[in-house]
Amino acid sequence: MPLALWALTLSAFAIGTTEFVIVGLIPTIASSLGVSVPSAGLLVSLYALGVAVGAPVLTALTGKLPRKQLLLGLMALFTIGNLVAWMAPNYASLMAARVLTGLAHGVFFSIGSTIATGLVAKDKAASAIALMFSGLTVALVTGVPLGTFIGQHLGWQSTFLAVSALGVIAFIGCAVLTPSTIASSKPASLLTQMAVLKKPRLLLVYAMTAMGYGGSFIAFTYLAPILQDISGFSANAVGLMMLVYGVSVTFGNIWGGKLADKKGPVAALQIVFALLALVLLVLTFTAHNKWLALLTVLAWGAVAFGNVPGLQVYVVQRAEQDAPQAVDVASGLNIAAFNVGIAVGAWAGGLIVSHIGLMHTPWIGALVVVGAWGLTTLAGRLDKADGISFVPGQASAVATH
Repeated sequence: MPLALWALTLSAFAIGTTEFVIVGLIPTIASSLGVSVPSAGLLVSLYALGVAVGAPVLTALTGKLPRKQLLLGLMALFTIGNLVAWMAPNYASLMAARVLTGLAHGVFFSIGSTIATGLVAKDKAASAIALMFSGLTVALVTGVPLGTFIGQHLGWQSTFLAVSALGVIAFIGCAVLTPSTIASSKPASLLTQMAVLKKPRLLLVYAMTAMGYGGSFIAFTYLAPILQDISGFSANAVGLMMLVYGVSVTFGNIWGGKLADKKGPVAALQIVFALLALVLLVLTFTAHNKWLALLTVLAWGAVAFGNVPGLQVYVVQRAEQDAPQAVDVASGLNIAAFNVGIAVGAWAGGLIVSHIGLMHTPWIGALVVVGAWGLTTLAGRLDKADGISFVPGQASAVATH
């Protein structure tokens, strides 16, 4: 694999770290800025909204820019966003920084696959995409727990400064190693993207995605307060718990891909959503015991992202039936649906914490995931009624969002 691809992977690592590290720092940020825990949780929602808007809208608006220039601009925007977060004197400026960084995230992963495949031969395209997206997985395993550790010992601002340094290194790597001659595909206009949203069966997949992720993030956004206030873990131990979660996610993503390869996306998603709902419900009862909470978080990681391969493969298969001229657009909008789910889930979780209490987030999240399971079952029945049987796809190569 060319060195330029490793620069892309480092960029993905930095972006993945800044996206998820906030979860482990919510109690620290809330205390430092003098805001409530639910208000700090909105930092997750606003970032995800930035991604959801940035991916379709800004990708369409920047489609005519040369790929290398756009890539460097995005990494500069990402670095500036994290520097603003580092220097943020108050809650409002930190919110603005999160939105700014989320916009860069959305466009980066929209164009990243195109750039990655342009760096290698056609027969290595899938491997190139998988390598770039592996930066996200590695971020969950190493970047997030390390960033949480730094934030709890040196202040949350130090975490964003460290991520800014990663952004500078990634910018230099992309500037030096990425060729200027990367071909760019014709960008999808906003009208083309809106046309995809008129397809009821694709909207059903997006609803499955948003509900599945939204239900999980109702509780996941407030994992650190649950572990500290309910389970009795120290703030220092939260970083270790995030490491446990990240390692489990890595195996869960691989397992989810293989399951979708074996059983097909709909059957695999039914299994994953059912297990995710069960784990969230169980957390309601195990959070009061340290060891049981640890085991539950381990199980949660194994299923939390296990739905990604199935969802991405299924949206592509559905798009080939309903919108064959816009398969890439349909897939990209599913990424937006992931982040809409995260944004709404984190916001709803904040309302739950504010009005009825922290420990109501897991079981309510479980109910929302059951809704995703119901939509998945409906989708499978509609496919069957149409006489369509989607064969297992190359799901094991699909990475997280």
